[in-house]
Amino acid sequence: MSTITMEGKIRKWGNSYGILLSKEALKKKDIHENETVVVGIKKKKGGLADLFGIFHWEESMEEIMRDIREGYDE
Repeated sequence: MSTITMEGKIRKWGNSYGILLSKEALKKKDIHENETVVVGIKKKKGGLADLFGIFHWEESMEEIMRDIREGYDE
């Protein structure tokens, strides 16, 4: 089964809710109007984990930022 991963906001349509899918994403997967699809939904957590992923650094964020700042002082 071919999958599409994209981010969208849930919108109210009358008494229902929906998510718009981009035409480009559907075209890439050869999905057309009135076809039946399976949709999985995952709530976005927000925060730095979404930007950088979940990764366990050996150094603290303070140490990493200090090293970055020291690199610009040279």
